[in-house]
Amino acid sequence: MSPRLPFAALLLLSTAAYAAEPGKPPLSAQTAASGGPLDPAQKKVTFDTADLQIEVDPVREVINGTATLVFNAKERTDRLAIDLDKNFTVTAVTVDGVDPASFANPEGRMTIKLAKKVAKDAKLTVKITYGGRPHTAVRAPWDGGFVWAKTPAGAPWIATAVQGEGCDLFWPCIDYPTYEPQKVTLHITVPKGLKAPSNGKLLGVDHLDDGRTTWNWEVAHPNPYTIALNVGPYEELSGTYKSRFGNEIPMFYWYLPGEKDKAEKLFAEFAPTLDFYESVVGPYPWADEKVGVVETPHKGMEHQTINAYGNDYAKAPEGFDWLFQHEFGHEWFANQMTAPNWDDFWMHEGFTEYMQPLYGRWREGEARYAAMMLEMRPKILNQSALVAGKPQTAEEVYKTAPGRGGDIYYKGAWVLHTLRNAIGDKAFDEVLRWTVYGRADPAPGNFQPLFRSTPEFIGYVKQVTGQDWQWFFDVYLYQAALPKLTVTRNATQLSLKWTTPTNKPFPLPVEVSVDGSVQTVPMSGGLATITVPAAAHVIVDPMARVLKQDDAIDAYQAWRAAQPKPK
Repeated sequence: MSPRLPFAALLLLSTAAYAAEPGKPPLSAQTAASGGPLDPAQKKVTFDTADLQIEVDPVREVINGTATLVFNAKERTDRLAIDLDKNFTVTAVTVDGVDPASFANPEGRMTIKLAKKVAKDAKLTVKITYGGRPHTAVRAPWDGGFVWAKTPAGAPWIATAVQGEGCDLFWPCIDYPTYEPQKVTLHITVPKGLKAPSNGKLLGVDHLDDGRTTWNWEVAHPNPYTIALNVGPYEELSGTYKSRFGNEIPMFYWYLPGEKDKAEKLFAEFAPTLDFYESVVGPYPWADEKVGVVETPHKGMEHQTINAYGNDYAKAPEGFDWLFQHEFGHEWFANQMTAPNWDDFWMHEGFTEYMQPLYGRWREGEARYAAMMLEMRPKILNQSALVAGKPQTAEEVYKTAPGRGGDIYYKGAWVLHTLRNAIGDKAFDEVLRWTVYGRADPAPGNFQPLFRSTPEFIGYVKQVTGQDWQWFFDVYLYQAALPKLTVTRNATQLSLKWTTPTNKPFPLPVEVSVDGSVQTVPMSGGLATITVPAAAHVIVDPMARVLKQDDAIDAYQAWRAAQPKPK
């Protein structure tokens, strides 16, 4: 083990300013934006490994850390650029054990001028010693940062959630989705009586002479924003899941004292939820590490192998904990398969959101699935296209008006619902496997984490079905407004016509029920006419298989928007 940081050896920091004040210390624009433009120097390196020694001081609400980062040079360079919140005081920087020519961090992107230019393929080991008061979240997890809380018994209860703002809120990194390190080792030191469950596999716990403990973890291929600190007086539940793929997977849940009965009920959901994902999507990606969940003072977040859970054990008519199930789904759709840019954010959230009604279907059948899909439908706002086709920050995707924040969940799920009904379960499941694993036959040990863009996903739909579905995604993903299905009827005929705001082709077949007999109507050219008896009862799209413009939902949304806001 590496030597640990003495508690007060690094920095003596004021505790008066900003103590637990939400939104403080304020973030620079650079630090607040995750996934923004890369510095030219960052494009010249790959991020190999990170070793993070972090001590958490709940009394002063500060952290002190030493980060050892290893980069590989893709070309000659004399400069490094590393993202780190400028509110931290950096007391030392070395590169390969030598002081650099200079370093500065005026706005949250630290520039390190090397003592000499390094060659292509050179390995660079950067050691950064830093400390200070991290940014306190306003409303985690939607606004990122640290949460300094207390348990009901008054013990420190601390968590991080930094998806929207990025890893640089508390550790030096390159805050861009494709800069996943191959490995991160964490050494988290906490006061006596507290535990620090984190990402990956536990290497051991060091017990220091003064009662503090250092929790040592190692995680492979972590999505940078999913590295998480969790500190509290946790109790632990554990078990082993015997996978349908023949391997065994350790499972852990860390919860607050006094909640054992409720914790055991949630823990009982782990195995069946895991079985669902493995049967519908494929092998759990992190079986060599763990399934890990930790109770947090914020709602939740998909921290790789240590998902945050703060749903207060709420019950739901579906019979399962939606938050646990959702965050767990991100182990496949965000952590195993990661979007290379936040413009593809819907591939994290839309896929994971769709796993909830599919889980309802897997548990109870089509009625539960339909109920869950219909509950989502009024939440789709269609204010912006799901995909812009150009690099975006997390803030631009999630919050900027007119935003697509909620639509990356609900519209994304309905697009997948419509696609599955159009191409069938078998093809849809195969598309999922290619998208998540890069192969049709995933098994433990034969795949690696990967990045996946929207065009690549569309390509897999074409590959699996043998048909070009670009027209489908051009309408649903690359424009905001939904396609409109116009239905007209005379004495003996029913006419159907698809129209899109930009007159894009949309030949999506539609089901029609005529006196209870359902037929699928081809819509070549976006048009169709069928013969129906004069007195027949006709329902178009009777099972709500297609995402389309809906007058009733538009009227409902307008009515809701016009209601007085609560004071």
